[in-house]
Amino acid sequence: MAEQKATNITWHEGNVTREERAKGLGQKGGTLWMTGLSASGKSTIAVALEQVLLQRGKHAYRLDGDNIRMGLNKNLGFTAEDRAENIRRIGEVAKLFADAGMIAVTSFISPYRKDRDAVRALHDAAKIPFIEVHIDIPVEEAEKRDPKGLYKKARAAVAAGKGMGFTGVDDPYEAPEKAELAIRTDKVSIADAVLQLIDLLEKHGLLKA
Repeated sequence: MAEQKATNITWHEGNVTREERAKGLGQKGGTLWMTGLSASGKSTIAVALEQVLLQRGKHAYRLDGDNIRMGLNKNLGFTAEDRAENIRRIGEVAKLFADAGMIAVTSFISPYRKDRDAVRALHDAAKIPFIEVHIDIPVEEAEKRDPKGLYKKARAAVAAGKGMGFTGVDDPYEAPEKAELAIRTDKVSIADAVLQLIDLLEKHGLLKA
């Protein structure tokens, strides 16, 4: 947990309630957190899901791992400490979107279980829905896709005795133990994955006020 450094600060409560926002938007806010290996299909599914939600008149916003590192988290690398801070920050941002009544659709490798659990605890404390989805794929299948060439680069670095701390190669991925849903993207289509996620959001009551 990040240390609170600022002093002499007080939370300023507003007059608009979460229930009022939900009534105005016709939905409830929450965070759909997709975690999985690089090339598992997280970002592709997030793009498709966001589009379908908007086509259905729902308010959603996609938070993508690479995109966030180009702005908010551009000062972070890939050490364990930086990965933890990366996830802490985006967890706070997702919570803000969800508190505003949006459905925050996130796609982050987020390899460490304790970091994801910390984001869940953050949402739980605020009584905001947090739905963890494991975009599951064997690392061998992810390597076959390798659209960015990162697995190839990581394997070459390991072979050269250097390593690069790449998840699934020379850095661990800790799969969720209690995810609300797991989707094997080597076995289902993107369209089917999106339908499963829509159904999950409906079950959690996020698609109606």
